Amino acid sequence: MEAAEQIKQKARELGFELAGIAPAGPTLDSLFYQRWLEDGWHGEMSYLEGRRGEIRSDVRSLMPSARSVICVGMVYNTREPYSTQAGPAETGWISRYAWGKDYHSLMKRRLRRLADWIRETHGPEARCKVCVDTSPVLERSYARAAGLGWIGKNCCLIDERIGSWFFLGEILTSLELDPDGEVPDRCGTCRRCIDACPTDALVQVEEPGGPSHALDSRLCIAYWTIELKGSIPTEHREDVGKHVFGCDICQDVCPWNTPRRAAVTQEEAFQPRNARPELAEAAALTADQFKERYDNTPLERGGHAAFLRNVATAMGNSGEPSLRIPLERMAASKNPVVREHAIWALGRLRAGAKRPGPDGG
Repeated sequence: MEAAEQIKQKARELGFELAGIAPAGPTLDSLFYQRWLEDGWHGEMSYLEGRRGEIRSDVRSLMPSARSVICVGMVYNTREPYSTQAGPAETGWISRYAWGKDYHSLMKRRLRRLADWIRETHGPEARCKVCVDTSPVLERSYARAAGLGWIGKNCCLIDERIGSWFFLGEILTSLELDPDGEVPDRCGTCRRCIDACPTDALVQVEEPGGPSHALDSRLCIAYWTIELKGSIPTEHREDVGKHVFGCDICQDVCPWNTPRRAAVTQEEAFQPRNARPELAEAAALTADQFKERYDNTPLERGGHAAFLRNVATAMGNSGEPSLRIPLERMAASKNPVVREHAIWALGRLRAGAKRPGPDGG
């Protein structure tokens, strides 16, 4: 077997359902990425711009000797309900990717094992650099170039065999490996993700050779509930529904992600622990309790105060009168952002308001 096929087979043996090779160098999306930044669609995510933004255009900025990018995908989907299916009014929703343990360390361990195997097989001159999520790499672009899938209108990478519920990782290597070709875009005329997004965050763009749609993070529920540090815009709090951390709507409605079609993982680390939190219980968590409960999970990223902000917003959209008592306690919080959202939520409940739609409860 040639080197590329050997590496992809080893990646699958290590638990990566998807594996492919892309050439090192700039991707077709790198020019559009700069425009995306210039238009301010990244919101307050300053780590995406500046020097780290420039580096993303070409992996050789990270590793000058890189000749190939080994791209892998690991499924995290489990057989549990989707966010578009109504749940109990007193519960919130956490994004599917955050139900289990933090994927960064698991992915890195597996990729380091693959990198060690490459060096053992091809000699110490085979240089390797492991990247997972936090590295300044346009992951979806390289994964598309490696044949792992196409970038859909919901801006997610989609594989027609397993759907889009998978994490991405890369190994930059000095080996010159035969690249895999891109796969066809199979979204066709479907626009379910666009129509289902409650905030119209998926924006059509006119970019020759670029994507048909882009994400305006400033209108995205996942951005507000994970990345945003201050207050969620008042005019959009109703649209958040009961999302406490992240949003899965644009993937939940995708035909490639139906329960009949989407792949399911047996990985113990990704099994669901945090899907539908009880809102009253979540509101009562102290900072220490929050840390203990969500240690080594993606929920650590936002922090305790942002978590309470989101819980308060979800309570306000629940239409559940019994949640007024915990909200009244939150309205006395020393944190001004938590207090602001709790007061807003109390106003919603007193007015008898409830966001329509299954994702609202």
